[in-house]
Amino acid sequence: MPGTAPAVDKRKKSRRVPTELNILGVLVAIALVFEILGWITQGQSFLFNSQRLTIMILQVAVIGIIAVGVTQVIITGGIDLSSGSVVGMVAMIAMSFAQSSEYGRAVYPALTDLPVLVPLAVGLGVGLLAGIVNGALIAQTGIPPFIATLGMMVTARGIAKWYTKGQPISFPTDSFAFIGSGIVPVVIFIGVAIVFHIALRYTRYGKFTYAIGANMQAARVSGIDVGKHLIKVYAIAGLLAGLAGIVTAARAQTAQAGMGVMYELDAIAAAVIGGTSLSGGMGKITGTVIGTIILGVMTSGFTFLRIDAYYQEIVKGIIIVAAVVADQYRQRKRGKA
Repeated sequence: MPGTAPAVDKRKKSRRVPTELNILGVLVAIALVFEILGWITQGQSFLFNSQRLTIMILQVAVIGIIAVGVTQVIITGGIDLSSGSVVGMVAMIAMSFAQSSEYGRAVYPALTDLPVLVPLAVGLGVGLLAGIVNGALIAQTGIPPFIATLGMMVTARGIAKWYTKGQPISFPTDSFAFIGSGIVPVVIFIGVAIVFHIALRYTRYGKFTYAIGANMQAARVSGIDVGKHLIKVYAIAGLLAGLAGIVTAARAQTAQAGMGVMYELDAIAAAVIGGTSLSGGMGKITGTVIGTIILGVMTSGFTFLRIDAYYQEIVKGIIIVAAVVADQYRQRKRGKA
């Protein structure tokens, strides 16, 4: 009957639960598991401890900043493996422009006591340049994003080690150290997430990003300059990795070439757990934020239960694979609909 079709469509729509609610349910479940295990094994609460929660939130802030950029790259159908190395490179370079002469141990004495805007601009500029190089390689040469960003990953880490011959850089100015103090990293993370949530959802930039990930050829035919837009997306990812490098160095009040190791994988994991499809064309910043918090809860929970770090990596790997399997299942189900 003609009147039955709308009813069927309505029933189908009613069965669709927003991805964010599903992920939020997972977050609540994981937190409750740690809460119960905490009382059983430690005799204390995991959730109702302000100091532990503060440390956990601060830990996820840097990964979250990177994950916001990585999410946009993955939505286009690409990948960025260079984020962690860019963090280390930017941390070293930005810190060299943020040194204080108070302690008289500056690696580069000529660069001491500069205004905080100088290391900020230098660090963000270095991250932006790394992202532009990634995007240009992918857009202009056609090489896979995996290879282009893998090359940047190795190169950036090498630059971080070469810049001061492997020596750490410490003693920043108070104004630079402030960037990593208190809840400032969390405020930066929230601000970045809000900005790019709006950009992806309400602007032409977001529409182009999703269109390229859904069908690159169709996007090109519709008039989108795919190459130019990909450079923008990877440039933003590099810029946010640079920002994460600045926050990391400011929070530690020192910079070392080994900073940021494996951060790119944590960022990718946060995006995938948050519902971003590795096939491209689907993902939200809100989901990535929840995915980042899930990773933070897991790390903090394992530490709270005094479980060895390598078990954390095993579980994290299992969760990433499970999230990808769930994504593939959703893609097949959507294709049959």
